[in-house]
Amino acid sequence: MRRRFAVAALLALALSGHAEAAGAILVTVAEVGSTAATLWARAPGEGPITVDVGPVGEAARRLTLAAAEGDDLVVQRRVDGLMPATRYRYRWRQGEQHVEGEFRTAPREDDPAPVRLLWSGDLGGGGYCRHTGHGYPIFRSMAGREADFFLFVGDTAYTDSPCRGHDMVPGPTAPARTLADYRAYHRYNREDQTFQAFLRRTPVFAVWDDHDVRNNFAGPSEPRMPAGRRAFLDYWAIAAGDPTATRLYRRVRWGRLLEVFVLDTRQYRSDNREPDGPRKTMLGDAQRRWLVDGVTGSTATWKVVVSSVTLAIPTGRPERRDSWTGANILGFSGNGSTGFATERDDILRAFRRADVKNLIVLAADVHHAEIIRHQPHPDWSFHELVAGPLSATTGRPRPLDIALGPRSLFAQGGVRNFGEVAIEVGGGLTVRIVDEEGRALFSHRIDPE
Repeated sequence: MRRRFAVAALLALALSGHAEAAGAILVTVAEVGSTAATLWARAPGEGPITVDVGPVGEAARRLTLAAAEGDDLVVQRRVDGLMPATRYRYRWRQGEQHVEGEFRTAPREDDPAPVRLLWSGDLGGGGYCRHTGHGYPIFRSMAGREADFFLFVGDTAYTDSPCRGHDMVPGPTAPARTLADYRAYHRYNREDQTFQAFLRRTPVFAVWDDHDVRNNFAGPSEPRMPAGRRAFLDYWAIAAGDPTATRLYRRVRWGRLLEVFVLDTRQYRSDNREPDGPRKTMLGDAQRRWLVDGVTGSTATWKVVVSSVTLAIPTGRPERRDSWTGANILGFSGNGSTGFATERDDILRAFRRADVKNLIVLAADVHHAEIIRHQPHPDWSFHELVAGPLSATTGRPRPLDIALGPRSLFAQGGVRNFGEVAIEVGGGLTVRIVDEEGRALFSHRIDPE
């Protein structure tokens, strides 16, 4: 009851107005594990800022950090020594400004605890930026699901798409080119009060996609990538403030039932225009080995791979496909097709040979929701779950790559949405697609093998 009251209070705060949160402390909790979490804040001004953190109802420890203009007033700290499966409360303060929030740590690796996660992507694109009257309303519905964490699957900011319009909160007016520009786009989204109310109680694991830097970019040939990557790391606290960090792919263990493998599909990819083949890569050699070794060796019931781009839904032009598949509009691939299907199929073949069971791929990017059961081989299948957009132009379903033996269980465009995955103590998994108003559009149960 206490938790429901707190959620209601935060939602009421979000509904009370949508003026910019500039001048307020912005907060996020990221990279939560069983014994550690990263606390992130953007201060109102330069100087010391404190955070008190401790288990709900118990004594808190105080940390003092220094906010500096050169860091865009952003501070972040990895807090170790936490207790598994425990709800923590934190309170940031600078001067008269203060803000509180809560999060729950992951259970121990051998704990068969239930888990509820949300996922989606694509925030603030195509002119659908922060509305002057209701901000980003989808986060109210997401907050009501009381998830353990949120997987933000790419396009966390449309840094190549200025926000303007008579009913939009004014934002950056030109595509980002410098570090300051990229930070401004992230800051614009983070200042939305509805988003902040959600972030105060829901830990986040974020990964980038193309619009976090530039449409359909390939990292090795993109001159803007270092600036975009630095701003992304600044605002999503993946590396706890390490200025030399560049790695975005990582794994998240959540008790006995779930292990999540978050991919970086941008930083190491070959040029989209290259013909598909054994030398073309989206992940790079090191990340590909990490993925195959991690998934095939995982002892979790469910193995969830997070890919910002889809496996079976073609995106980009035929001569420069941007997702894994190079299929045409009928679902067929031919000689000289682009895409990254050779690498995709090699990875899936390694999973099948290792008899990986209960594999789920989560994706976004295509601006419509879809639940797909793939059967690329008669004795092996897995599911691909697609959600989004959070707030951007909406897309529509299209033919799937027939090489994966796909069966679409649900597909709907024209609606902003997010996905929910709930895993029960016994291991059963239920996936739901939920719209902006909080209505479940589709529900599907998957029993573990």
